[in-house]
Amino acid sequence: MRTQRKYTVLAVAGIAALSLGLTACGGNDGTRDEGAAASASAGAPSAAASASASTSSVVAGNSTSGGGSAGGSDSGTGGTSATKTSKTSKGSSQAASCTYRDVKITAAKVDETPTEHIVLTATNTSGRACRLDGYPLIAFGEIQTAKDVPAVAKSKPAAPVVLEPGAPAYANVRVALGGAHEDNKVVSSFNVNLFAGSDPAEGSVVVKAPAGGLAVDEAAAKTGYWTPELRNGADEF
Repeated sequence: MRTQRKYTVLAVAGIAALSLGLTACGGNDGTRDEGAAASASAGAPSAAASASASTSSVVAGNSTSGGGSAGGSDSGTGGTSATKTSKTSKGSSQAASCTYRDVKITAAKVDETPTEHIVLTATNTSGRACRLDGYPLIAFGEIQTAKDVPAVAKSKPAAPVVLEPGAPAYANVRVALGGAHEDNKVVSSFNVNLFAGSDPAEGSVVVKAPAGGLAVDEAAAKTGYWTPELRNGADEF
């Protein structure tokens, strides 16, 4: 019985050793790799999920900040459009008053003989919207001593004139009542000041007179308000 038991124990030990050997051999033929791959594969979704969650978090963050940025940009654009519409339709105070640096002013004779009127054109060259307040404050002569040309009330527009970049506004100006007059003086240039609100602004634009100069009668001179376009009736004086 002892001998049989000994053989039995040896047989069991041999089977166990064989089993371990097969397991070791199995590692060489890829069984362990497959197990590791399975384990890694099992872990991969978790890593992918983490990466995905992380990516989602970043994208969401970007989307939130970028969305805020993009939204802000869209909002900004929309806001800008809204602002433009508001400024154009209401002439709101959101647009600053145009300064003498913001506009280019030119003068042209009206088609009449003798010349009694000129048209001033103020073009926004600033690259931003600005509000052209009131009327051109004209001095036909030395700016310190010349008489300011009065404005014609009926030519005042219903809403403030807000110029987008590159946009023009006009003012009709009467320079004389026709014919030669002893008080007429010929000018080759003159000064135009702008308003900031209801007050004259600092600085002036020197405007070149049309070819041949202008025969000006300061006693008869009058100016219209700045308007987006000249209007028959309101601008005839």
